[in-house]
Amino acid sequence: MTRQTRKTDIDAEIDANLKRAFDSLAQEPVPDRFTDLLNQLRTGDVQASSEKGERHDD
Repeated sequence: MTRQTRKTDIDAEIDANLKRAFDSLAQEPVPDRFTDLLNQLRTGDVQASSEKGERHDD
């Protein structure tokens, strides 16, 4: 096995491991805190709350 072939094999293995890790992470559910924040942003609640001086440090 040449040095270039070994490097290519190692690169392919790294790529496969990274893909598996990211695919696994992408399958995890989004935390409720983030979905709540996204909903607030969509409805403008975050802006209205910050203008009133309210904080949401759950």
